[in-house]
Amino acid sequence: MKALVTGGGGFLGSAIIRQLVARGDEVRSLSRSKHAALDELGVKQICGDLSNPQDVVAAVENCDIVFHVAAKAGFWGPYSSYHRINVVGTENVLAACKKRGVARLVYTSSPSVVFTGRDHENLDESAPYATRFLAHYPHTKAQAEQLVLSANGPELATVALRPHLMWGPGDNHVLPRLIDRARAGKLRIVGKAKNIVDCLYVDNAADAHLSAADRLRPGSPIAGKAYFLAQGEPVLLWDFINRLLACADIPPVTKRTHAKVAYAAGSVLEFAYRLLHLPGEPQMTRFLARQLSSSHWFNLDAARRDLNYQPRVSVEEGLRRVRASLQARRS
Repeated sequence: MKALVTGGGGFLGSAIIRQLVARGDEVRSLSRSKHAALDELGVKQICGDLSNPQDVVAAVENCDIVFHVAAKAGFWGPYSSYHRINVVGTENVLAACKKRGVARLVYTSSPSVVFTGRDHENLDESAPYATRFLAHYPHTKAQAEQLVLSANGPELATVALRPHLMWGPGDNHVLPRLIDRARAGKLRIVGKAKNIVDCLYVDNAADAHLSAADRLRPGSPIAGKAYFLAQGEPVLLWDFINRLLACADIPPVTKRTHAKVAYAAGSVLEFAYRLLHLPGEPQMTRFLARQLSSSHWFNLDAARRDLNYQPRVSVEEGLRRVRASLQARRS
């Protein structure tokens, strides 16, 4: 098939592209800049902005399917920047698909669209969207997911996938932040360190995207639905963080801070950054404090049933690959 991957140079986008190319699909990527790794794969790269409708229409030309992976992630920044990419960008992708007759759209969402700040244990897709958000990322992703699912119909079939806490070699978001903060002595265990979370190795997430694409068509059982994705083996968050750090030969985090203290610190720092227009991002935010101290793991029955989802890379194998990747970078 002829596929467009938005954000093809990113962590998940590039993993999806590698799998599409490996099985012989014709692939193109839409991103703000070119990536040498995609050139090596023979992928056609289109430089453009999701917030520009003309760029998106040109990118989807003659495609059978769109994997809409690109998003503005993170815990900090003005609402307008998140809304422009995550909401307006998604509106443009949907409009372009309809204008150019693209029949299938696989959207990468996030479990944070239902995150209330409290423990979520064995949560399934019946959970409602959150009504109060502690960060602009989950707020705008929730808006975008609802746009995608409501657009499902006889001409355009849509499905939303919610991968949780992705990691693996090439991670340019979670792992680098952990390593940098740990090496600077700024990483603290938040709460009692007994919270259980789901995580997801990036290639397993890519597998699920391709599986969804192959099953998606107007009127199919998965059309118009959202699915949680995870490793299927929940872990103690801080134990897992320390195992990731060990891959970089960094000692485990042992210093602690109370969850309420972290949340209060996040509130103060957010206020100060807004008031003083400080550059960068706060060391702690309310959203991050709740994510680091609460349990959030998911019921994967729907993904197993409808997508035949079975993670092929275990946590142990994934950690081995991360260590090998980090060692290769240092050599």
